[in-house]
Amino acid sequence: MKFRSGIFLKSAASSSSIEFSSPFTSLTYSSVLRSDSGRNFISMKSEIPRNLNFLGKSRNFSIVCGSKDHHAQEDSSYQGGESFFSRALEAMETVYLNRNPTAKAILELVRSIDDDRLCYDHFAFRTFGVNGHGIDSMAKFFTDFGYVQREELRFPAKKLKAFWFSPPNIPHSDASISSLGPLPRIFISELLVDQMSTEAQKIIRKYTKLSGNGNNYAALASALGTLTWKQPSFTEFQQLARESEYAAWTLVNGYALNHVTISTHRLKSHLRKIGNLNQFIEQNGFKLNSEGGVLKVSPDGLLLQSSTVADSTSFQFSDGTVESVPRCYIEFAERLVLPEFKNIPENEVKEYHRRDGFEVGNADKIFESTSKDQLTRRVV
Repeated sequence: MKFRSGIFLKSAASSSSIEFSSPFTSLTYSSVLRSDSGRNFISMKSEIPRNLNFLGKSRNFSIVCGSKDHHAQEDSSYQGGESFFSRALEAMETVYLNRNPTAKAILELVRSIDDDRLCYDHFAFRTFGVNGHGIDSMAKFFTDFGYVQREELRFPAKKLKAFWFSPPNIPHSDASISSLGPLPRIFISELLVDQMSTEAQKIIRKYTKLSGNGNNYAALASALGTLTWKQPSFTEFQQLARESEYAAWTLVNGYALNHVTISTHRLKSHLRKIGNLNQFIEQNGFKLNSEGGVLKVSPDGLLLQSSTVADSTSFQFSDGTVESVPRCYIEFAERLVLPEFKNIPENEVKEYHRRDGFEVGNADKIFESTSKDQLTRRVV
């Protein structure tokens, strides 16, 4: 079934359907969210938007300030461009939801129980660390609006590195900003291309070179949901996938939003405990990433994370081949109160009283949400 500027979702586990309207794309979807194999697959045809009306309709989902130092000076670099910046984030979110009906369905499902604004902990992006297409290409958009680069994370086995960025300190960081609400953390990773095989480097350098100055417009590409290079061949995609599933994902998805993360402790119902949320999601027929266990826990026990397995869509390669490729997924994070604030009454706890930052061990397993092993794993 085809909808103009919308998504049609139909679950094999139920007769319910969901329509999602977006001002940005025209999509054809056929989705089975629950199958015998537990694999999420969507057939998709996407058109580049001609009418970039970022104002659109009021959003149903909100972004929460992911990190804030309550002692820091107010950051004025965000002032003035607030509306533009939040509209750009909305556009990225719209592209993401169009490609990930599992996320859309879960967000609606959680809202049906919690009946409150859903808040985002962070947004995540993937990049190629070569020819200026790495972390900095996407980070510039955020740092220009007051984000601050924080700790570096390394993933040697995956040949990756990442930085996370905290949002600007603004007076209403726990209140609503435009239709999206306050700002999330940003997590940007890059493939260390120089550590790849000669063959893989050749493919990646070919397409980043074809991008030209596209790396200067990473955020725009993300908001439009388009690649900054031409579509690759299926052979090249397969070759990269054999060596790095991260590389293959980035080749066909580019700067697209890789995932958003629900801040579970911001929920009001019993789902605010991530264990309850995980159980609720699985009971409703959705598959969670099982790498290292469904629940990923930091060594200090204060950062708890989980994620779904990515949806897959049909993708037409430059040689005419049409095959399914992994797209996006949704993550969940519960940040517990730091020991020094354990005596603060629960109704007075703010985001800065909770565990901040990211954890290599957790993130390494979350990356597997787009892996072939997870996509093809059967639900027992």
